[in-house]
Amino acid sequence: MTVNRDQVLRTAAAVLTRKATATMDEVARAAGIGRATLHRHFAGRDALVRALEELGIREFETALDAARLDEGPAGEALRRFVGEVEPAAGLLGFLVTENQLFEGDVNDGWNRLDARVSALFRRGQEQGEFRIDLSPAWLTEAFYGLISSCAWAVQDGRVATKDFQYMIVELLLGGVRRSVKP
Repeated sequence: MTVNRDQVLRTAAAVLTRKATATMDEVARAAGIGRATLHRHFAGRDALVRALEELGIREFETALDAARLDEGPAGEALRRFVGEVEPAAGLLGFLVTENQLFEGDVNDGWNRLDARVSALFRRGQEQGEFRIDLSPAWLTEAFYGLISSCAWAVQDGRVATKDFQYMIVELLLGGVRRSVKP
């Protein structure tokens, strides 16, 4: 039987998004393969998580490209980006909290992602759309936190899927919009 590595990764992402402490046995069972087969593709949990990191970075970059961040007002670009990243939000939430990813050398992909998201916030600041007292780096981190939190709330049934984009964008933009002083 040929194993589709990407499908196994997507299944692992779905399992670990719902239960971050899932065992390799649970991941293999969900993927419909044996534990030995899973271990032939991923030597252990660390290797699996690193492969998920690569998948997450690819999906995040795809969402960034699709959102056309350089077009139109920064707030509208942010709205498009949240819509594009929604399918990978659970995986992003898992990866943001997976501590082993932040030990030692950080994958250059995270730096690329951070730079692109921060550039969007910086553009909004430079164009007078976003407040300037919050750094683009902080806004980027807050954005990741909102994406992750909303993904978990949707997953737990506390928030309707259809509200994902609206809730994140309205809360974030409500806090970052530059207010006009009377």
